[in-house]
Amino acid sequence: VSDEGDVLYVFPKDYRSKLAAKSFRIKFEPWVDKAKAALEYLIRVSFGTALIASIVLVYTTIIALITSRSDEDNRGRRGGRSYDTGFTFYLSPTDLFWYWDPYYYRRRRLRTDDDERMNFIESVFSFVFGDGDPNQGIEEERWKLIGQYITSNGGVVTAEELAPYLDLPTTKGALSDESYVLPVLLRFDGQPEIDEEGNILYRFQSLQRTASSQRSGRKEYVGRRWSDWVGGIEKFFKEKKWQFSKTSSSERAMVIGLGAINLFGVIILGTMLKDAAIRPSGFINFVMDIFPLLQIYAGSFFAIPLVRWFFIRKRNAGIEKRNQIRKRFAQALELPDLSLRRKLLSARDMAQKTVIGPDRIVYSTDRDLVEQDYEAREWDRRFREIEKSD
Repeated sequence: VSDEGDVLYVFPKDYRSKLAAKSFRIKFEPWVDKAKAALEYLIRVSFGTALIASIVLVYTTIIALITSRSDEDNRGRRGGRSYDTGFTFYLSPTDLFWYWDPYYYRRRRLRTDDDERMNFIESVFSFVFGDGDPNQGIEEERWKLIGQYITSNGGVVTAEELAPYLDLPTTKGALSDESYVLPVLLRFDGQPEIDEEGNILYRFQSLQRTASSQRSGRKEYVGRRWSDWVGGIEKFFKEKKWQFSKTSSSERAMVIGLGAINLFGVIILGTMLKDAAIRPSGFINFVMDIFPLLQIYAGSFFAIPLVRWFFIRKRNAGIEKRNQIRKRFAQALELPDLSLRRKLLSARDMAQKTVIGPDRIVYSTDRDLVEQDYEAREWDRRFREIEKSD
């Protein structure tokens, strides 16, 4: 607690581990996350393995039907044998253990975009269903950027400075209607103020006080030096575009090829199963029972990616539009017109950043209360004086 009644929180570097040691929920959450990751990976493996199983079942059944037909027709026996020897796509069950990777998510976190590679099972799921939302958790990053920018400006900013971090439908009319800053005001407890020239500025008192002595930007900024003044903060908030699949070209070609082989086999098998002259055996009866599932799998293997491709194109168009609008707002700050320049200068003049150092701390929880009895009484006296003055 400072001498003006400000409550500051200083966290040690290992505060997460200390907090986890005392909280049962924090201890339990990693196990839940691991179980969730294992379940998600099991679904991935199951879908990819189903492609291999479908191909094996379909073509094994085709061979069985050809062999059964050749037993009834001696003239087709040679053709049946020829077909049987020509079919070489078989996988040993031990190959599936090679594809199984229980540490999938751990490896994915350690990969980079440049050297990322998937095994076949992962590639199948990635091709059909994609790799998830690339902007997951990005809203927290957005608010973090906004908070950092406001803090680096001494807690006073203009609406034009917040626009590069928000979602505005267009750049037209944004200068006259500043209602888009309302979510920022609510989140960071800001309030509008009017300067001497009648410009509306926004002050965030909670972001003007800090225990860090890190320097912010230069007060004299306006114009081209904007990127230097920001001090490492992104010029504008940028959403990531969705990818159809993170698989490489060769991996994608292999998945598409095997999917086509499976689809072709299902079509051929469906035609052969309609032949009433065939006497189905136990295995063929089993395949006939699950054949609708094989058809659904073979069809959805290409239908889902096709629908997803159109969906991604539409979504990426919206993301690109929003990114371009935010970029144009950021570019306007680099080359402001006269009125915007004056408004930015006024915000810089009203900016205030209070750094509360150790010399202004009158009470701290890291020392015994008895040792701070005098300081506590002194702080209470000063706090009462501040309340009376208000």
